[in-house]
Amino acid sequence: MLLKDLKTKKSMREAFGKTLERLGAEDRNIVVLDADLSGSTQTKFFAKSFPERFFDVGIAEQNLISTAAGLSMAGKIPFAATFAIFATGRTYDQIRNGVCYQNANIKIIGTHGGLTVGEDGATHQSLEDVSLMRGIPSMTVIVPADAKECEEAVKFAYKHNGPVYIRISRNSVPDIFPDDYKLSPMPIVAAEGSDITIFACGEALAWCINAAEILKRTKGISAKVVNVPFIKPLEKDDIVNAVQGVRAVVTVENHSIIGGLGSAVCEILSEKHPVPVLRIGVEDKFGQSGTPDALLKMYGLDEASIAGRIEKFYDSIKICN
Repeated sequence: MLLKDLKTKKSMREAFGKTLERLGAEDRNIVVLDADLSGSTQTKFFAKSFPERFFDVGIAEQNLISTAAGLSMAGKIPFAATFAIFATGRTYDQIRNGVCYQNANIKIIGTHGGLTVGEDGATHQSLEDVSLMRGIPSMTVIVPADAKECEEAVKFAYKHNGPVYIRISRNSVPDIFPDDYKLSPMPIVAAEGSDITIFACGEALAWCINAAEILKRTKGISAKVVNVPFIKPLEKDDIVNAVQGVRAVVTVENHSIIGGLGSAVCEILSEKHPVPVLRIGVEDKFGQSGTPDALLKMYGLDEASIAGRIEKFYDSIKICN
C-alpha cells in the first residue's frame, strides 16, 4: 500500500457528511437523524439536499435511536449521528434492545470520540464507546483512521445489512490513504517492520507510523504498524498472522485500554498465540479539559511518548529473553 505523506490534514466529519449526501442522491431509502448537532456532525449537507429525509429530534438521544429503529422496520436505511459520548452511553438500552436484539439495519455515527475532543473536557470525551458497542451481539464496530477510510466506512455501512457503529474524531487528521484505497475487514500493514508489531486504529494510526519512524531512526527498532479499522468483527487468523516472527506486540488507541482495540487483540492472542503485549491508551481514567496536543502528551499518546513507551517495553522483553 502506498501511503500519503501525512502532512495534509482533512476532516473525517466532513468526509462522513459529504459521503452521506452522495449516497442519499443514489438511494431514497436513506434517512438521516441528528440530535441538534447537524453542524458539528456534518449531517448538514444531507439536511440541505434532502430536507424531507432529515429528522432533527433535538437533545433527545434515546428518541434518536428509537425513531431510527422504527424507520428501519419500515424499510428505510437510517443513519443516526451525534457525539460519541451521547450516541453510545445515553442510548445504550435503546441500542441493545431496540437495535441489536432486533438486528435492525441502523448505522450509528459517533463523532467527537476520544481525548482529542479537547477543551470540552471529560464529560464529552468518549473513552468507552468502542467497548460499549463491541460488547453487544450483532454490532459491527469501525474506527476509521483518515477521511478516505471514513468515506469507505460509510459506504460499507450503507451496504451492510445490520447495525453498524462508526467512531470518528473531532479534529482534522493526517491524510494517510490513497484515493483508490478500499476498506477491508482485514487488518492492513501500513508500515513494514520485523522486531515488533503495533496495532492501531483511528487517529492513533498516524501517531504510530510517526512513532515507528522515531524508533527506527533513534534506536534501530523495526516496528510493523498494522491498521485495524474493524474492531468488531476481528478475524483471529489475521491478527495472529500479523505477529508472526516478532518479539512483542503493542496496541495504541485514543480510547480506554479497557474493552477497546487492546482488549480485542489480547483476547485473540491469549488463545491463539501468546506473546507479550503492551496496551497504550487511556489507563482507566477520565479525560479533562485542555488542548488536544496537551492532553495527548499528558496521557502518553503523543508520538514521542508512544515511541518512548515502546522502547522501554521492547528493551524489557529483550532482557527477559
